[in-house]
Amino acid sequence: MRKKVEFPSNGLSLRGALELPEGPVRCYALFAHCFTCGKDVAAASRISRALNDDGIAVLRFDFTGLGNSDGDFSNTNFSSNIQDLLAACDFLRSDFEAPALLIGHSLGGAAVLAMAAQVPEATAVVTIGAPHHAEHVIHNFSASLDAIREQGEAEVTLAGRRFNIKRQFIEDLESHEGAGIGRLSKALLVMHAPGDDTVSIREAEKIYLEARHPKSFISLDDADHLVSRRADSDYVARSIAGWASRYLPEPAIPASVTLDKGQVKVEELNHRFTQGVHSDNHHWQADEPKSVGGDDTGPDPYEHLLAALGTCTAMTLRMYARHKHIPLQHVEVELEHSRDHFEDCADCEEGGGQIEVIDRSITLRGELSAEQRQRLLQIADRCPIHRTLHGELVVYSRLVE
Repeated sequence: MRKKVEFPSNGLSLRGALELPEGPVRCYALFAHCFTCGKDVAAASRISRALNDDGIAVLRFDFTGLGNSDGDFSNTNFSSNIQDLLAACDFLRSDFEAPALLIGHSLGGAAVLAMAAQVPEATAVVTIGAPHHAEHVIHNFSASLDAIREQGEAEVTLAGRRFNIKRQFIEDLESHEGAGIGRLSKALLVMHAPGDDTVSIREAEKIYLEARHPKSFISLDDADHLVSRRADSDYVARSIAGWASRYLPEPAIPASVTLDKGQVKVEELNHRFTQGVHSDNHHWQADEPKSVGGDDTGPDPYEHLLAALGTCTAMTLRMYARHKHIPLQHVEVELEHSRDHFEDCADCEEGGGQIEVIDRSITLRGELSAEQRQRLLQIADRCPIHRTLHGELVVYSRLVE
């Protein structure tokens, strides 16, 4: 499931896509796309969706000045890319959960290596076709380098698209210190194709030699630099998931396996509003509407409450009608929850404040006498859920280690 997201970075709005698995979220990952690409480049979208199959939620976004994000690309540089990535981590940390996995493609890989130490929650880092040092990207516009230095700005063509590159971009790349790969203190996976003609395999060798264990290398064989073939991107995703499983949280065990009749377990699915609800034999979702920040993937808590009362009412009426041989053909129950002031309720004590009101409308179909209809209305108030709501209900809460 894809969720459009937006978050601030340096006073601008960055826009991205959060790919969420259908089931429980094992952890969150952040994907940094390649130089001048965008969040919707084939490799980023395919790898993100494939990782969903392993319960990994993936945030991919457009860097400043690219895709749907605000800003002017010509005013950005490698340092601003790092700031964008840290802003993305802050967004996940505040609204969902900090990323445990950082993935960077090409220059995005160099940026991930440069900022990984500032994300203490991240336990694993993956680079795909990444250079050892950000300065390596300068060779992409070496033919225009003199013009950029002399004129302060020049138009270059990258991957068939035209971009304005300013002198400050070059100077930022040249002045940027090394990524500190040897001090990473996180598990590292280096992925690279031996025949990559954009970033040489020697760059991967430099990264691998500088890194400390645990570190791994996976060859991407004949994949191109953009990992544009579906088979290659699927292989990358499966490899990342298998390798990272040693360093990421264990997958959640379905709650229904251990629940007895009459027990219900609720667990977060996206660390926001979407909840997985389990009983002994059933599994469904609860959520909030999009108007309050949810994804509307299931009924909200009050709709669950109304459903409990409505279903119990209909079941109780059916049981009573069968027992008394009443020709009740069909039952419909409509319910609505609201909050009314005390003065609006003639049956309430005087005083300020509000009361919780459930308006229950019951439709009874069948050849029923007036006496039978009134009796069924009385029976509706005797359904177990109705009695629970009106009884002396006590909820005991305790923390589980």
